Amino acid sequence: MVLAAGKGTRLFPLTGEIPKPMAPVVDTPIIEHIFGLLSGHGFDEAHVNVNYLADALLEAYSGPGHPEGFSVNGMSVYLNREEELTGTAGGVKRLQDQFGETFVVVSGDALTDVDLTGLVGFHREKGALATVALRRVYDTSEFGVVELDDESNIRGFQEKPDPRDAISTLANTGIYVFEPEALNYVPEGEFADFARDIFPKLLEHGEKFVGYQGDFYWSDIGTLAAYREAQYDVLSGRVKVRVPGKSREGDVWKGEDAQIHPTARLEGYVVIGRDAVIGRDVRIEGDVTVGADCWVRPGATIKRSILLPRASVGDGAYLEDCIVGHGYDVRPGETIRGGALIRR
Repeated sequence: MVLAAGKGTRLFPLTGEIPKPMAPVVDTPIIEHIFGLLSGHGFDEAHVNVNYLADALLEAYSGPGHPEGFSVNGMSVYLNREEELTGTAGGVKRLQDQFGETFVVVSGDALTDVDLTGLVGFHREKGALATVALRRVYDTSEFGVVELDDESNIRGFQEKPDPRDAISTLANTGIYVFEPEALNYVPEGEFADFARDIFPKLLEHGEKFVGYQGDFYWSDIGTLAAYREAQYDVLSGRVKVRVPGKSREGDVWKGEDAQIHPTARLEGYVVIGRDAVIGRDVRIEGDVTVGADCWVRPGATIKRSILLPRASVGDGAYLEDCIVGHGYDVRPGETIRGGALIRR
């Protein structure tokens, strides 16, 4: 189950025009990185709940003859529209009939390379009803944290505590493994959240409930700064996901039919999306993604920025530490440092 129904409000204004799972990291929507992770670990079926800007997801991935299903590397994916938000647990409960054996729940708007095979193996070895994947964090005030005993059993939860009062630094990543019976604790037809509403019930009833600690990458991409950082983490090899395009000289990836003028200078980690055009005397420096169908006109300079698909940068413009939204046109000669630029 891939959770993709939320609004991603902390990533506004970017998520004012696209749902957060569709936000590209190195010119690939976050949710596609998740599909690749699942299929790469041998999952043969995935269900996705959609609500906020649902049509954007449905239009991007629907296929002829089966409007809400498609295939990724042999894995069947089914999109399910939620007319009203029902929470992380409520969204899974709606599709309870689909989960007749051990299943995984993962966020469609967080970037991770977690070893799902190892996670499921740990869950089964422990004989658990539920397992939470955990990652150490420095600032607990942004996350729910989990207390474990020496046998990896979960003993308590704490929601976004001040670091001075935190019971641990192990953050709940929102990546779970469940046995189908765990959904019996989720009320029918009600809003319910796993961390807030269901996990305390598992503790109260003495269920086998464990935490998995692995050496894996995870970012909830909760802010614009984290969004830019996630891109750098992919390009620098810190997170194991596929970068689209063919690598050129190790640090530059060029998509299909992209055009780069011979006088353009590209330095650092750079992705040029398919059908993008990089004009004469353009300078691109630092970790930069130029999305599909973008046009960077002659003499422009781009540093440490992300251009989403179909954006354009005018002649001689200067961008630094920017996120340029879908189809946004930066005017010729304009200088912009920092922030997110979207069409109104």
